[in-house]
Amino acid sequence: MDTIATPLHAADPVDSALEIGLKDLWFPICPSGFVKNDPVSLYRLGRKLALWRDATGKVHALEDHCPHRGAPLSLGVILGDRIACPYHGVEVRCDGTVMRVPGSPGCKLEGSRPTRAFHIEEANGAIFLFNASENIDTPPPLVLPEQLTSPDWSSFLCYVEWGCDYRYVVDNVMDPMHGAYLHKQSHTMSEGDMTAEFRIRDLEQGFIFEKVGQRDVNFDWSEWNEAGNIHTMRLEIPYPKTGGPGGNFTIVGACAPGPENTTSVFFWRCRKVSGWQRDTWRFLYKNRLEERHWKVLEQDRVAVEAMERDANRREMLYSHDMGLVRLRRRLRKLAEAQLERAAARS
Repeated sequence: MDTIATPLHAADPVDSALEIGLKDLWFPICPSGFVKNDPVSLYRLGRKLALWRDATGKVHALEDHCPHRGAPLSLGVILGDRIACPYHGVEVRCDGTVMRVPGSPGCKLEGSRPTRAFHIEEANGAIFLFNASENIDTPPPLVLPEQLTSPDWSSFLCYVEWGCDYRYVVDNVMDPMHGAYLHKQSHTMSEGDMTAEFRIRDLEQGFIFEKVGQRDVNFDWSEWNEAGNIHTMRLEIPYPKTGGPGGNFTIVGACAPGPENTTSVFFWRCRKVSGWQRDTWRFLYKNRLEERHWKVLEQDRVAVEAMERDANRREMLYSHDMGLVRLRRRLRKLAEAQLERAAARS
């Protein structure tokens, strides 16, 4: 009888943990505009989530699963900071506590806290979720990079969903060399050497992977940062004078695993500008530059989506890839530590 080969990584608990996203970190999960007047169901980080806004506009998130019979809470009725399941009216508060069972008042389900709840922050046009390993009352603060928090910077959120593992998105951003080839026709990446020597420069919480002897010419470096209880990436692209005021064009990136083999990708396109220069750049970006940037991003999407799902298991890497090797080892180490903590709790 024929047998179906099992993928090599199927039994690897570390890979399984990484595939759905690390625990106890903040992740952007959707643009703010996704959650409006009605509850919304999203699949992120290995879970189906129900999100809604209360009367003040604050976003809440629960696992999209009623503790009574498993009906989706996202189909229910918003009652302020709680949501009523559409199936039997069970009311679940935003912290996961069952507040009322109208069909059987006083039953043991009332007052229990069986539903997974998630803490939410909203900033820079996105909704961020703390991917806690268990229900907690207070999450660590979400601390974003200065490009997204300082009044000296202005930014636009670019949100896309790609049909690939999120680790391919991360690899793409942390690979400066591809800019000189895949994006060589771009108005901002047509200069610089087609060969390069690279080095890794350590940061307090992360590292920079950079070309040696080339700066402010092309996509010359990328940064991995673990500060602020969130993993972010950053790069800079030199701008010609026609790109307007503000120096180099900065991209801050983050992503979250979606449904199988899909990724929610967030790129904040940033410029250090203030006053009239801020207004000038924002006008110029929306009316002239944004379309060009979408074309560049589309080149990335086509490339990574066309890769086989196991492409990263049949690689022949060389020196330009040492940044990827460093990051992959780091992520595996974090996943191993996560599994050790889970085992200690059980």
